[in-house]
Amino acid sequence: MSHSLSLRVERQEKDQLTCWRIGTAQAELLVAEQGAQVLSYQRRGEQPLIWLSEQAEFKRGQSLRGGAPLCWPWFGDLKRSPQSVQAMHRDPAAGPFHGLVRNLPWQLQDIAAADHAITLVFGLTHSPEGLPDWPHQVTPSLAIRLDEKRLTLTLASRNDGDQPVALSQALHTYFAVSDIHQVEIPELAGCRYIDTLQDWSERTQDGALTFTGETDRIYLGTPELIRLRDPRWQRQICLQAHDSCSAIVWNPWIDKGKRLSQFADDAWQRMLCIETANVLDDIVELAPGAQANLGVSLWTEPLQA
Repeated sequence: MSHSLSLRVERQEKDQLTCWRIGTAQAELLVAEQGAQVLSYQRRGEQPLIWLSEQAEFKRGQSLRGGAPLCWPWFGDLKRSPQSVQAMHRDPAAGPFHGLVRNLPWQLQDIAAADHAITLVFGLTHSPEGLPDWPHQVTPSLAIRLDEKRLTLTLASRNDGDQPVALSQALHTYFAVSDIHQVEIPELAGCRYIDTLQDWSERTQDGALTFTGETDRIYLGTPELIRLRDPRWQRQICLQAHDSCSAIVWNPWIDKGKRLSQFADDAWQRMLCIETANVLDDIVELAPGAQANLGVSLWTEPLQA
């Protein structure tokens, strides 16, 4: 499929998974139908912006390491979610990590090119009531917009039922970095965070966030714009969140990295997750007939020496 805007859209089979490769004059994007998961995004002439593991396995029903997995209708361990989110599930103790939709089949429902941009919309291939032990009529969809400068992801949730629903969610994006030891996130200075590696204690970020060991933190009251500064690659990755005031920052470091599937022993040096989210006191309360969106726009800017 091609358009007058120099857009190319190609369906590809990668092992067991159907993927879509979108190319423009400025960038290339790869999306898997399973989980509606963006796998990679790279501007031409630049290093990748979104990181995909070199050991990623394209297997049906199995999570892919890297890209931007969707965590929905809860993030992380359901038992750690607010009580209102846990109450949506028949058996919170049995809820799988990061929700229900990462490994499900989605399909490309719409594709449109206009104003030098292309937008793809993915939806679940079965009704939301079919999700195990989560009996609610909430329909998720993901819009992926690629324009000349940015990639924008918007996860929409529409409540078609007659009862309110509480959910948490995250765009679990893996970013490519030159060297985890050298990058920093200045905008998180002064933010409250929950350190999940220190008994879920609440702390305050002192100065720019840098990395010297395993990191798994839930930041609260986050600013709309976060920059991941990478001096070695002379760039900063910009994340502009939409309808989100929380974010998770994660890097497994050495020991945990060795235990992860589809993850090279040294891969921790080349990636960092910054997950645009609605978690803890930033969860979504979705009234009957209402829709809520969680979004992030991503782009790079040169870093001045």
